[in-house]
Amino acid sequence: MIDAVTVRPTRLFWLLHSAGWVAAFLVSYLSALVHGEHPGYWKISLLLTAVGFIVTLGLRFLLRTWAELPLWRLIAWMVAPVLLACCAMALAYTFALIGFCEENRPRGTLGYVAYMASTIYMVMTWVGLYIGITYQQRLRQQTEAALAARVAAHQAQLRMLRYQLNPHFLFNTLNSISTLILDRNTTIANRMVQGLSGFLRHSLDSDPVERITLDDELAALDVYLGIEATRFAERLKVEKEIAVDCRPALVPSLLLQPLVENAIKHAVARSVAGGTLRLSARREGGELCLAVQDDGPGTADGTPAIPGHGVGLSNTRDRLRVLYGGRHSVEMHRRPDGGCEVRLRLPFEIAVERAANRVPEGIGEGAGGGTGGDAGGDDR
Repeated sequence: MIDAVTVRPTRLFWLLHSAGWVAAFLVSYLSALVHGEHPGYWKISLLLTAVGFIVTLGLRFLLRTWAELPLWRLIAWMVAPVLLACCAMALAYTFALIGFCEENRPRGTLGYVAYMASTIYMVMTWVGLYIGITYQQRLRQQTEAALAARVAAHQAQLRMLRYQLNPHFLFNTLNSISTLILDRNTTIANRMVQGLSGFLRHSLDSDPVERITLDDELAALDVYLGIEATRFAERLKVEKEIAVDCRPALVPSLLLQPLVENAIKHAVARSVAGGTLRLSARREGGELCLAVQDDGPGTADGTPAIPGHGVGLSNTRDRLRVLYGGRHSVEMHRRPDGGCEVRLRLPFEIAVERAANRVPEGIGEGAGGGTGGDAGGDDR
């Protein structure tokens, strides 16, 4: 069964092939009438174009057989078949003249050569058009294949970068759950398991390649913060300043979670009193500006952490680079009053339809005096 990919070029060939030889017939016949030939000259023109129609089908077979050859070699190999095709057309033309127009019969060898030469331009035009159109179609197919391969590679890279975050997050959370179980704090441990289950369900259901609305991203982040609130209780404070017009903007799924995880690790986990995490989103022209701030001590010596190459931040940079190219920026700097701030700038885009994947309901904010230290993780 021939699919649509092969049927379309075949139809195009027969359309152009038939139309071209019909046009050749009309040009030949009308030119003969202009030069005073008999109206019955159409028989000669018809025979000439019919033979041309048939012999060029033979040339097509050869061109398809030798299609993989380099262009210069293909042209060299086609010289002899083209000359034979011209001879066939010239002989048919000559016999037609002898049968219908005896007075126009060629005189001598040069006359036959001249009639054959007059057909060369027709066959060469056909061969040139066939090679040109075929190579143009092949170039377009190669370009489409290259683009498809590039998109597939980008999608695979995005999935790899996204899925690298899950083991890192799991390690921290499972370590905390283990600590709670050892402390026989089963109620809080069970709450963390439920929160972890809801977060992983959302993470696995969402496609790392597709983007979701900022509103959905914040809802997924609330699930994660519910788990962390169980760990840190009153030590973790979260403030949000999200502009209303930014909520439908599109962002990569789980974009903020590794940045928030970094802030919790360096701000809340290293301070006995805990810390405050601030999330903000605003629109500036055609850009969506996101910020994650903390007021923690930063590094162990009390100085704010400086940008590094940990999994979370480096993956965020890589994902944004693959998705947006040069149309984004990631900045990290020390805040004057302590702590760090990560700023993201993305193109402001809104989906036609709201993203289908939603965050599981029923995950609480968590309460109670959770324990458990931070189990290593991502450097800034």
